[in-house]
Amino acid sequence: RAYSLVDSSQVSTFLISILLIVYGSFRSLNMDFENQDKEKDNSSAAGSFNGNSTNNSIQTIDSTQALFLPIGASVSLLVMFFFFDSVQVVFTICTAVLATIAFAFLLLPMCQYLTRPCSPQNKISFGCCGRFTAAELLSFSLSVMLVLIWVLTGHWLLMDALAMGLCVAMIAFVRLPSLKVSCLLLSGLLIYDVFWVFFSAYIFNSNVMVKVATQPADNPLDVLSRKLHLGPNVGRDVPRLSLPGKLVFPSSTGSHFSMLGIGDIVMPGLLLCFVLRYDNYKKQANSDSCGAPGPGNISGRMQKVSYFHCTLIGYFVGLLTATVASRIHRAAQPALLYLVPFTLLPLLTMAYLKGDLRRMWSEPFHSKSSSSRFLEV
Repeated sequence: RAYSLVDSSQVSTFLISILLIVYGSFRSLNMDFENQDKEKDNSSAAGSFNGNSTNNSIQTIDSTQALFLPIGASVSLLVMFFFFDSVQVVFTICTAVLATIAFAFLLLPMCQYLTRPCSPQNKISFGCCGRFTAAELLSFSLSVMLVLIWVLTGHWLLMDALAMGLCVAMIAFVRLPSLKVSCLLLSGLLIYDVFWVFFSAYIFNSNVMVKVATQPADNPLDVLSRKLHLGPNVGRDVPRLSLPGKLVFPSSTGSHFSMLGIGDIVMPGLLLCFVLRYDNYKKQANSDSCGAPGPGNISGRMQKVSYFHCTLIGYFVGLLTATVASRIHRAAQPALLYLVPFTLLPLLTMAYLKGDLRRMWSEPFHSKSSSSRFLEV
C-alpha cells in the first residue's frame, strides 16, 4: 500500500523540482559573484560581500511586496477564472514570450560552453536591440525554435521544458533579502494556496485554482487563421495549448498526469536561494575571522550542517507528504501547505540553535568588513 502511494510520475516531479531549485540557486549565486567581479574591476576600493546584487535586472522583494503579492496573485487568478475566454490569446502570447526569454537563459551556459572553442566572446551589435554574444544568440535561437514547435504540437514535454526555464529564471533573478521577508512571503502564499484550493468551491461553485491550472487555451495560430479567414485547412489542425505554468509527467500506465505548479517550485526555491547565499556569506565571514568557532553550546557537527542542505531536505519531505496526501484523499492538495512548514520550521530551528536567527531575520548580509573574497561552489 505504501509503495502504491508514489508512482513514476511523482518520482519524476520530485527529481526535476529539486534539480531546478538547486540549479537556479547556484545560477543566482554565480550571478552575484560575476557582479562582484565587475564591481572589483570598476573600482579600486574593496567592498564587503552583499547578498543584494546591484544588477538592475535583479528584483529584490521587500516586506510590502511580500505582503501584497498573495493579494495580487488572487486578483490575477480571478481574472483568469472569470475572463479566461477573453484574455486567453493575449495571456498565451505573453507567456510564450516570457518562456522564450527564460528558456534562453536556461540554455545559455550550455551555449557558452559550445561556442567558447570556436568563437570569441565579443558582442555583436544589433542596433537599437543591443549587443549580444554568439552564445546568447544561439541560446535565443534555440529557445525560439522550441517555442514554435510547442505552439505547433502542444506536446507536454516541450511545455515542461519552458516551465523549467521559467522556474530557473525566477529563482535566479528574484531575491529574498532576509528571513523576515521570507516568512512573510511564504506564510501569505500558504494562506493563498489553501484558500483557493480548499475553500474557493464554496464561494464560486468550482475549484478556482484547479480550473485555471488545467484549462487549455486556444492556439494563437488557430485564432489568427480564423481572424484572417485563411480557410479551413490553414492553422485549424493545431492543438489547444496547456500553458507552461506547471510541470506535468504521465504515469507509467498513461492513465493520469502528475502536476506541480511552478509556484510550488519557485517560492520555496527563493528561500533555498537565500539560505545558500547566507551559507556562503557565513563561510567568508568565518574565513576572514581565521576560522573562529561558533557558539560554545553548539557541537561542531551541528555547525557543519548547512542551512541549504537542511532546507532542501525539508522541501523534499514536504513534497513527498503533499503527494501522499493527494493520493490518499484523491483530490488536489495545496502543496505550499506542506512545503512551507517543512522548509521554514527546520530553518528557523537551526538558525536559533546556531545563534544566527537574529542576524538572518534582518539585514543578514550587512558587514562592516572592508575585505572582499570569492568562494568556490
